[in-house]
Amino acid sequence: MVLIAGPTASGKTGLAIERAQRSGGVIVNSDSMQVYDVLRVLTARPDAAEMAAAPHHLFGFVPPSQRFSTGAWLAAVREKLAGKLSDAPEIIFAGGTGLYFEALTQGLAEVPPVDPAIVRKVEATIAGLDADDRARLMAARDPAMAERLEVPDTQRVVRALSVLEATGRSLAAFLDAPQTPIVDPASAERIVLAPDRTRLRARIRQRFEAMMEGEAIEEVRALNALGLDQSLPAMKAIGVPEITAMLAGDRTREEVIEKASIATGQYAKRQETWFRNRMADWRRIDPLE
Repeated sequence: MVLIAGPTASGKTGLAIERAQRSGGVIVNSDSMQVYDVLRVLTARPDAAEMAAAPHHLFGFVPPSQRFSTGAWLAAVREKLAGKLSDAPEIIFAGGTGLYFEALTQGLAEVPPVDPAIVRKVEATIAGLDADDRARLMAARDPAMAERLEVPDTQRVVRALSVLEATGRSLAAFLDAPQTPIVDPASAERIVLAPDRTRLRARIRQRFEAMMEGEAIEEVRALNALGLDQSLPAMKAIGVPEITAMLAGDRTREEVIEKASIATGQYAKRQETWFRNRMADWRRIDPLE
């Protein structure tokens, strides 16, 4: 097993393909946005030439109308490992979602599925609340989980309160149950790409400019034509709201590039923080050197 994590635009795809070609291995997507179809360009999924360069799995196989969880991804990985990937000489997990790698190497709590109607109800309840308000709500409703949330961001608060509403139990109770990992971290090669931040930001802007020159605008048109719930993860992908505003005449092309590049840089910073705090014992390399 080879695990390659890193912030967006850091070169994970290229390194994974290089490894797969050298070993005859296969690549498994470990990025929560690259699971969705329609948005190939905006989520930086491998292009046709890259997909043909080595066997790829779990890319673009989920419709954007679905909410795809870490648990669902882990179940898909288990299915692959029991089938097509069982004889691969090397299995390369590559992506930027830290929680996916944590689930692989530490296991994932078995949390019962939550009715989407409950999720929507909770989303409506916290809509308009700022971070302090969300923290107070969590402390009142679920103090055990409130202590675990360093930052009460909307996604984590919705998850915690939805589980509480659906099961009557704190998410903390499920998280504390014994968990079995798929990958033994001691026997896996674990790599975090840690490029120079200034160079990474330049790459992020250049890549988004190339996306705009490519099919990004057409992808957003196709996505919006589906008439999906705006709260779905695919609808919140960086670039989708910005390009949607441009198509409505509310934003210029340059404004889209500027805002999306800044948003992507902020996302990369959050990824880097996760890798630094939660994956401190992984080997770090600068792929841009």
